[in-house]
Amino acid sequence: MIHTTMKKLLLLAALLTVTITGFAQNVDLRRKIEVTGSAEQEVTPDIIYVAISLKEYMNGKNKVDISTLERQLQKAVTEAGISKEDFMINNISSYNYVIDKKKNPDFLASKQYRIKVRDLNAINTILSKVDDKGIQSTGVDSYDYSKLAELRQTLKIKALQAAREKATYLLNSIGEKLGGAIDIQDIENEPLNQPVYNVRMFKTAMAADMVENVEPIDFKKIKLNYQVRAVFEIVK
Repeated sequence: MIHTTMKKLLLLAALLTVTITGFAQNVDLRRKIEVTGSAEQEVTPDIIYVAISLKEYMNGKNKVDISTLERQLQKAVTEAGISKEDFMINNISSYNYVIDKKKNPDFLASKQYRIKVRDLNAINTILSKVDDKGIQSTGVDSYDYSKLAELRQTLKIKALQAAREKATYLLNSIGEKLGGAIDIQDIENEPLNQPVYNVRMFKTAMAADMVENVEPIDFKKIKLNYQVRAVFEIVK
């Protein structure tokens, strides 16, 4: 009985020794330094979506209907060199136009449009050719930067280089040397400093021959910032 018990104890001790040895082998005993690097750049958006809302109005006893206003806008958009694909109807508040008109003879229909432009100042030219009394509101709906993917890649590379540079001078200050990268983590963030625009930002009540004298609209730049977290080995 005692002999059997001793055998069990010896086997248990052997198993514990193997487990502890295996655990020790899995522990990373390398000396490391963890740093974060960042890179940023400001860019001017070159894809801008402008929202324009048109609404019927009464000119004395006569109504200026939405179709008249829409034709003016379509003509102005075409003359500005904007393709049909970049001129879209966002919303129509006159689906029940016939029913609403019967209920209320003074009902005024409206439509919302979305125009994609490369130059925000083109909107001044477009709106100058539309009856300003029929323009309910205008404003920037959204915007983008056409080379964002390439810029994102460039900034992330610079962020990693900045992390390595930081780790290098920190270690040099205490007489240590930087080794290779052990781990690199991309910190996912897409920070944009969103500019805010008033719906009255565009000059709507102007004659076509006055457009050239209008000051250009200065679109605020967006700031892109990317970060990378990196772990480097400290070598002798």
